[in-house]
Amino acid sequence: MEQLRQKKLFLLDIDGTICKGEGLIDGAKAFLETIRQSGGQFIFITNNATRGTRDYIRFFRRLGVETGPDQYITAAYATIQYLKKHCSDRLIYGLTTDSFLQECRENGLRITTSLQSGIDCVLVSYDNQLNYEKIKDVCRLLTEGEPEYIATNPDLVCPVEFGYLPDCGAICNMIETATGKRPRFIGKPEPAMVEYALALTGCSPEQTLVVGDRLYTDILCGVHAGVDTALVLSGEATLQDAAAFAHSPRYLFPSVKELAAAIAPARAAAPAAPQAVSAQVHAV
Repeated sequence: MEQLRQKKLFLLDIDGTICKGEGLIDGAKAFLETIRQSGGQFIFITNNATRGTRDYIRFFRRLGVETGPDQYITAAYATIQYLKKHCSDRLIYGLTTDSFLQECRENGLRITTSLQSGIDCVLVSYDNQLNYEKIKDVCRLLTEGEPEYIATNPDLVCPVEFGYLPDCGAICNMIETATGKRPRFIGKPEPAMVEYALALTGCSPEQTLVVGDRLYTDILCGVHAGVDTALVLSGEATLQDAAAFAHSPRYLFPSVKELAAAIAPARAAAPAAPQAVSAQVHAV
């Protein structure tokens, strides 16, 4: 596991990797502290667009984890950067949470939640305030016109305490069934968030590890960005899924609790390392 101990930048998914629902996964807080103690840094790269950066800082503070605004690169952030570049002068209809709407407006985007003339862009995200009227509005806009159609992320489900909820990808599948239209997805597995993180920190791809619980978003994002990946089995993916996936993760762990043991400084991990690694860690 010496190669893991050389990593300096850990790009972490949140839902299913660090948290489930409103709580931390067992060992997650200690894992984040291990990164800091080993001289590394972590940035959350999440496809969850229900919270803005300020909301995430407050959320993690309630869980006893202090973070700063430079430790978050969300699908919402990546989508806003795309919209600012390509749709800055357009009127956008947003099927999104109030938090994401506010973040869009703070970045100068013209975004509305009501049908009106002049809409020529549709934005869909994971929306835990979803209602059927929003679905109806989007279907009408996509059926009666040809607006640019953007979505934050292709995740099908979002892990919660009792199992899963439909995520942005599932919402978009429902809309596609009704309209035949499919959006341009901005978040993972596209490499943009990893590229933002490398530019922000100055770290190289060789120093970086993407950690997540989904093969088709987290792991594929790392592959597209040319960085090593670690799959944890605390969320969506199973061991069988990993074995069948075309792009194998470089490392596989039951959860970040075991990953923490693998990246701990050698002097701290030495007494238990041989047994722990052979029993709990799979390098693919």
